[in-house]
Amino acid sequence: MTDIKSYMEEKLLQFEPYMLDRVQLLQAPDSLKEAMAYSLQAGGKRIRPMLLFAALETYGQDAEKGFDAACALEMIHTYSLIHDDLPAMDDDDLRRGKPTNHKVFGEAVAILAGDALLTYAFEMVASSKLYSAEQAVKLISMLAKAAGPSGMVGGQVADMEGEQKALSIEELEYIHHHKTGRLLAFSVMAGAFIGGADEQDTKRLETYARHIGLAFQIRDDILDIEGTEAEIGKPVGSDESNEKSTYPSLLTLEGAKLKLEQELDSAHEALASLNRPAPLLKAFADLIAKRNS
Repeated sequence: MTDIKSYMEEKLLQFEPYMLDRVQLLQAPDSLKEAMAYSLQAGGKRIRPMLLFAALETYGQDAEKGFDAACALEMIHTYSLIHDDLPAMDDDDLRRGKPTNHKVFGEAVAILAGDALLTYAFEMVASSKLYSAEQAVKLISMLAKAAGPSGMVGGQVADMEGEQKALSIEELEYIHHHKTGRLLAFSVMAGAFIGGADEQDTKRLETYARHIGLAFQIRDDILDIEGTEAEIGKPVGSDESNEKSTYPSLLTLEGAKLKLEQELDSAHEALASLNRPAPLLKAFADLIAKRNS
């Protein structure tokens, strides 16, 4: 059985300083770099970079080859959180128990720190010495699609428009597949691409990624009911108080748990059909099922 926690701890010791060094090396105002680094260091398990490394290692490549793509991915994820927390959007004061970026640095710098992380993400990949020119162009295209209007940003808009409305399961899945799932899917697909996965395995991993993306969000919705504020980093029951459609609200809590099991079963089936064993990716699916943050 793969010890996924030890794997993540080991990779974090290597990846975290690498990512923060990329910010400190920038030729930019110190105040901007400080704001960028503040949110990058806000915590979390780095699930997205870890999935990228796991996919890469499934195809016999060292995780370090994915570091620049993983930095770009985490920078885009972080920029989205900075902007989500702003008064014009979710108006949050805390993120994982720490004051949100705009509470520390002011709204203007927070907006610009998010902008800087978004644009620097693409510079990271474009200037990387880890990838060929062809690989860099492909990764940039994949990341832009995952993060942009047909991906995360489009999902965020659909999420805002769906507030205080009774959504269907199909509408809810659209939101989460785009808002959360597309970046999670990029993690897996980028690792597979850099690792040299063939066309068949790429399609199977895309299926795996889609199912774990939905599983991730379903688990988040369940934790909003059953978790604690310390576990989830936000007030428990905030989805209900904000009148958001969730899997438990549409399917009942037990129905949401059943849906979670179904998504994870489908993810495991996709992995079982790969041309090679993928114990790390299997362990990540299991971790999502049990995660408490």
